[in-house]
Amino acid sequence: MHAHRNGQLSFTTRLLTADDDPEDGLSVSPPLHQSVNFAARDEAHLQAISAPLGSEYYTRRGNPTTARLVQVIADLEGGEAGMMFASGMGAIATTLMTFAKGGDHIVGQRNHYIGITEMLDKVLPSFGVEASRVDQTSVEAFERAIRPNTKLIVLESPVNPMMHITDLRAVCALAKARGILTFCDNTFATPINQRPMEHGVDIVMHSATKYIGGHHDLLAGSITASRALTERIWDTSLVTGAIAAPFNAWLALRGIRTLELRVRQHNENGLALAHLLEEHPAVRQVFYPGLPSHPQHALARAQMSGFGGLLTFDLKGGSTAGSAFIRKLRLASFTGSLGGVSSTVMQPAVLFGDRLSKAIVEEQGITPGLIRFAAGIENTGDLLADVERALDGLPTA
Repeated sequence: MHAHRNGQLSFTTRLLTADDDPEDGLSVSPPLHQSVNFAARDEAHLQAISAPLGSEYYTRRGNPTTARLVQVIADLEGGEAGMMFASGMGAIATTLMTFAKGGDHIVGQRNHYIGITEMLDKVLPSFGVEASRVDQTSVEAFERAIRPNTKLIVLESPVNPMMHITDLRAVCALAKARGILTFCDNTFATPINQRPMEHGVDIVMHSATKYIGGHHDLLAGSITASRALTERIWDTSLVTGAIAAPFNAWLALRGIRTLELRVRQHNENGLALAHLLEEHPAVRQVFYPGLPSHPQHALARAQMSGFGGLLTFDLKGGSTAGSAFIRKLRLASFTGSLGGVSSTVMQPAVLFGDRLSKAIVEEQGITPGLIRFAAGIENTGDLLADVERALDGLPTA
């Protein structure tokens, strides 16, 4: 790896070169190391390859293909080391289990990805870990929630459905002053639009299933951190076993090469759609941090370089209008995930209504007419025309 050279290069070029390996010889495309076992030359070599974060002993402990992907993500996020997992939830669960034990306390946000919410509200408490969830838009709320036994603060920014933003720098300053670790889900922003470690975050997580892979064809999760923290997560991973398959890591490595190019188009499409929707009479409100009307637009501009392709809007016609809008779309798939090259759309009330309590649904602002739209990388004009046509005829009052 040309670490000295990569530090002076743009993101686009670093995405192509951060994992350069001169031992690969003439291979332009990274090889797929599908093997589970790797043979040692002798005892000394066995000790070396079986060390923490090694990549050539046993694939549950590390794999050369996975290691290359980790190298690229860590380079983008500015971390020393990292790991790949079978899914974003594999990364989340293993990390939370590493840094919280019975009697400890975690501070999270009122709004999180549903998997984090259920970990904090249901899974960890069954092991004696308490969790408080606070209004992420209030730094004071985080400060009030901190206890003497708080070990970890869990962050996510931006977060759907209302696209709230967390003041990463301010919350991390609170945590560092008290010796508390911070963990941030950076999936929606991607390291192209936001790098949490530059604001003080200790551990950054991605559902690589989404923008990192970018093609709707793999499941994977990543964490990036210091080497010391990563080795602790690695120790836990040996017993949780939620490790990325080499083929999925290889697909994600292929996908990440175009991350900056794709995110540029996601950003352009997201912002253009937000402006279109904000002016449309069938839309009550648009939630997108790139709009000046977003209550945290100034904070978003301060800690993000782009605002992504994900946005949410509330239709005046409620659930019926939402269903009609989705049926009329031609370019967006009606599905629960996002982050790939093609647009996806869903109704949060339909997806989460049977998994979250009524109180949580109301707390997160999930109304019947709410639509979550994840803009892909389609031509901007084509996407706008498709959405505008789907909005035609919907109730405007």
